[in-house]
Amino acid sequence: MPDPSVPASTLYEWFAHTVASRPQSPALELGDDSYSYRELSRYADRVAGRILTVHGSAPARVALLASRSLVAYAGYLAAQRLGAAVTPLNPEHPAVRNRAVCALAGAQVLITDQAGSTRWELADGDQGPTLLALTEEELTSEAAPGVELPPYRTTGDDLAYVLFTSGSTGRPKGVPIRHRNIAPYIAHNIARFEVGPGDRTSQTFDLTFDPSLFDLFVTWGAGATLVVPQRADLLTPVTYLVERGITHWFSVPSLVSVSAALGNLPTGLVHSLRYSIFAGEQLTYRQAEAWRAVAPGSVIANTYGPTELTVTVTEYRLPAERERWPQTSNDSVPIGPVHDHLDHLVLDEQGREAAEGELCVRGSQRFDGYLDPGDNRGRFLDRGAADGPEAARDEQRIAAELYYRTGDRVRWEHGTLVHLGRLDNQVKVRGYRVELGEIETALRRYPAVAEAVVLAVPGAGGPELVACHTGEPLPRAGVKAWLRQRLPAHMVPRRFVHLAELPLNANGKIDRPALLRALSGGPLLAGAR
Repeated sequence: MPDPSVPASTLYEWFAHTVASRPQSPALELGDDSYSYRELSRYADRVAGRILTVHGSAPARVALLASRSLVAYAGYLAAQRLGAAVTPLNPEHPAVRNRAVCALAGAQVLITDQAGSTRWELADGDQGPTLLALTEEELTSEAAPGVELPPYRTTGDDLAYVLFTSGSTGRPKGVPIRHRNIAPYIAHNIARFEVGPGDRTSQTFDLTFDPSLFDLFVTWGAGATLVVPQRADLLTPVTYLVERGITHWFSVPSLVSVSAALGNLPTGLVHSLRYSIFAGEQLTYRQAEAWRAVAPGSVIANTYGPTELTVTVTEYRLPAERERWPQTSNDSVPIGPVHDHLDHLVLDEQGREAAEGELCVRGSQRFDGYLDPGDNRGRFLDRGAADGPEAARDEQRIAAELYYRTGDRVRWEHGTLVHLGRLDNQVKVRGYRVELGEIETALRRYPAVAEAVVLAVPGAGGPELVACHTGEPLPRAGVKAWLRQRLPAHMVPRRFVHLAELPLNANGKIDRPALLRALSGGPLLAGAR
């Protein structure tokens, strides 16, 4: 076990220090079952022992096909105990994608729970990793044999996890994060959000989405309790908050919109919640107002960060008084300044520092480069230069002084940063450069619209703008005339598609690819106008 007198520098040390100091405190709640830190540590050791037995040695990479189960959490900790980097897989993802991610990650062992084991398929001729399928009964059985584990020798330079993001080439991009990247993030957030023993934190994010690292290790590093809802519980978040006494909530903003559309945001019931934290996509003022009505006593914090910068690197807290909320150009809550322990630049298209442009960040949370060095091209730059000599360093670890180019466009407003959308969310329509986020902002201001997504769909004469929205069906001529008073003619969508709800991906974000597929004739378009 790590020495609790030495500050934690790895994920497992954050957990193990709490095991040593508060063994009887509740670490995890799953439904009606509660597990202390000592119990969860014992189950993690059992899984680690099983890994050694079936694999023959401690693996360097472990994949985890499990979700919201005791096996999932004990398996994650077991891999960390053995010094292995974890790659979570989503049981709801297609088997072919999970196989591809597992292979790209170089996973030597695959841990599955009961649900995950039924979804794991190997292609003909594919040997795959060593499979360890576990049930909760096997894990908790007192007859489970113990195995002596090797000494814990993991350091901050070792890999903690490898997550995969969508790649423009159609191949997922592997993002390796080292313990020295995640350790400062955990320390910052424990202090910033005052997490400690007795607190009860949500776990809304799937393990394949990096905000789940906050859910697990900010909680366990602080000695708090992770309270795990099932997916259905997230459609009635107020019930979950009240019945479980949640003190810290962390989710994507879309969850607020979906719950509001279902009529599942009653007010006057939530009293335990102290912090409401959002990440993953733009937080609109409409969403913030809806959540403020639910939990008026909680601090609303909007955070931002790509996976490559280790979860989040900015934060903005809305003032308690509604009249002090800053008015922004796109009706979204600012993302705030970059954390003090990181450096950043905002660069225009010419690579000059500017009030608006691409956000570039370096520092302790910045990863060293993609799993495939070829993915590093164009993603790093030297200080003050938009096209630094990154190509010559593809085969090497990216130098610490280089900035990561986020691909996100931001603007300084009211002394803080506002997220304007992805740079690759710009399209050319009839020769004009169009930022889809600007159209979405304008459309959300139309009284009958709840949420809106604008897509550029290939057409015979070039890209065609199509607006998908929730709320009320729109009078086509009337909404076009309304938009023309606010946008140039080339930015007014040609078509408007009314949906009961916008599709969400496994991470809770609006699923733009699913909308694009639906626009090709899928069932999602039933009732479109």
